[in-house]
Amino acid sequence: MTEKINFTMAAIEKLSPLIAGRRWTYDTKVSGLALLTMPTGAKSFYLYKKVNGRPERHNLGKFPEVTVDAARDKANKLLARIADGDDPAEAKRKIRGELTLGDLWQRYLEDHAEAHKKARSISEDKGLWKRYLEPWKHRKLGSVQFSDCQSLHAKIGKTNGKIAANRMLSLLSKMYGVARDIGEFKNRANPTAGVKRFAEKSRDRFLQPDELPPFLASLETADNQLLASAFKLMLWTGARKSNVLAMTWDAVDLIAKTWRIPDTKQGEPQVVPLTPEAVEVLKKLRGESNEEQNFVFPARVAGSKTGHITDVTKSWRAITSAAGMPDLHIHDLRRTLGSWQALGGESLLTIGQSLGHKNTATTEVYARLMLERVRDAMTKATAAISAAGKPDTGKAENTDG
Repeated sequence: MTEKINFTMAAIEKLSPLIAGRRWTYDTKVSGLALLTMPTGAKSFYLYKKVNGRPERHNLGKFPEVTVDAARDKANKLLARIADGDDPAEAKRKIRGELTLGDLWQRYLEDHAEAHKKARSISEDKGLWKRYLEPWKHRKLGSVQFSDCQSLHAKIGKTNGKIAANRMLSLLSKMYGVARDIGEFKNRANPTAGVKRFAEKSRDRFLQPDELPPFLASLETADNQLLASAFKLMLWTGARKSNVLAMTWDAVDLIAKTWRIPDTKQGEPQVVPLTPEAVEVLKKLRGESNEEQNFVFPARVAGSKTGHITDVTKSWRAITSAAGMPDLHIHDLRRTLGSWQALGGESLLTIGQSLGHKNTATTEVYARLMLERVRDAMTKATAAISAAGKPDTGKAENTDG
């Protein structure tokens, strides 16, 4: 939902930055007048307006150097020019000439990513840009040819992997799509068009019956028991790593045995039924936690941007190495729960519901009614995993006379 307030100096000073990402706030008095609050706390005024069907954003200056009255005055003058048929952005384009790829990257972030993507996806885009495309930041858009994109894609595929190469190509393609939308690359072909993506094999790895005892044993003996608990919850709930690490106590109901994820990958909340194994882990964590701390897995250092743990790589490698499974990925825990449900004969509809996959409208109608059924399916699966994970200490019966 768009955030709107009556711009005053006092109201703007009270606006705090988001933990991650940019905060856009719009004025209630001047249409399109916006304030951007960066994670650093820096604030700037912008005018957002569609001109000839294209969204354009004009920087009006930094706050508080530019006052509210001055920003409104600048915005009204620009709006008057646009109403008279003028295109301020086009005038700027003629002055500066064609955009560079670095310029386009900034426009992509402001006009597309910040408006349509989640913080995690934006972070992934920034990583791709920095690793692979930043060396091209001074190149004009028109100088990037099909052969350049094809060669870069092939090079990344060879040195960094096929998936990384495909992701880079997708980002570059989207950036040129934004350039077209804002009128910076009219009537010209996207240079990525026609570059053949690498085939990506869908991963189907999940923990097998003989792998569960050593894996669960390695969790019990891990040096970092807090993160071992996080990995257990990923297995017992089938939830994504990012959601588990961001889990808060006010979203957990140990009596009703539910956990509400407020924001999932699909952009919708999800209620996760908690199986007995998950409840056991959470009860232990609750008993060991600081009552004043809301995050189940709070950050180790003060001043964290998120407030919770985000990097679990070192602990995961130690656990999988101890279990003799260096090829196991964290996401394979989520796949394990789904796979064991499938082995237990559960329907794809139920599995999809338990894992929070986006379903058809018909499925969504039955979502609430299926909660207990989903709980039963997950309970059977986690019980089976738990039983398979316990070492067989019994001795074979001696049948000799």
